[in-house]
Amino acid sequence: MSETMSPPTQQVSDWLATFGEALSQRDVAAAVQMFDTESYWRDLVTFTWNIATLEGQDAIRDMLTATLAEVQPSQWQIEGEGASADGVTEAWITFETAVARGKGHVRLKGDKCWTLLTTMTKLKGYEEKHGPTRKQGVAHGAFQDRQTWLERKAQEEAELGYTRQPYCVIIGGGQGALRSAQG
Repeated sequence: MSETMSPPTQQVSDWLATFGEALSQRDVAAAVQMFDTESYWRDLVTFTWNIATLEGQDAIRDMLTATLAEVQPSQWQIEGEGASADGVTEAWITFETAVARGKGHVRLKGDKCWTLLTTMTKLKGYEEKHGPTRKQGVAHGAFQDRQTWLERKAQEEAELGYTRQPYCVIIGGGQGALRSAQG
């Protein structure tokens, strides 16, 4: 750790390092002891593949016992700087699992975790294309036999379902399906 870290940043970084080590060793008891007796873990898909709020050490122990071997969390790091006010130290964090990358938020009271939020942001191997990897929708420049947007749209409508099959098929006629079919 850097000597120039602020005390809140250092405190969260140290907690994350110890927590990450306990999880990598599959030491559920040590990981649970890092939480206060009154503690909360809100997991959005990352560990539970569901939206779950765990209240207290017993619920956290049960969840880790059921999921830790498969999830394989690692790379726990603070993102930015930690902050401290009214006896609570907090920071945004990043981490990885066997199949995903995630972000979260941790709040510490003393050296124990009071609240932990973990959220899945990306599935490994299925990352959203952005920046230079994003599929280009606009063709810039002049080249021979260039089609306009309207010509490409008309061609796609003529081919779709006949010579080229759709990417997805919407089943049902509810409001959501009707709206999806327009897009």
